[in-house]
Amino acid sequence: MEKTFREAYLAGEIPFEEIDEYSYQWGLHDEDPRTLREYLGLTVEEEDAWVNIGEEALIELLDKAKSR
Repeated sequence: MEKTFREAYLAGEIPFEEIDEYSYQWGLHDEDPRTLREYLGLTVEEEDAWVNIGEEALIELLDKAKSR
């Protein structure tokens, strides 16, 4: 199984900007029952920060998770 955006980002395998490509790929797969949040592997808190505050807030949360 392919890694989610969150897994790959936290592993240092991709830059944050890859979130756009993951989101695009999710949109191409109508048969996938997962929400975008699930597809990206984000937590509810991370999704809320991304939607309500912006990318910088999501980056901050992910980088905190990366250092744990």
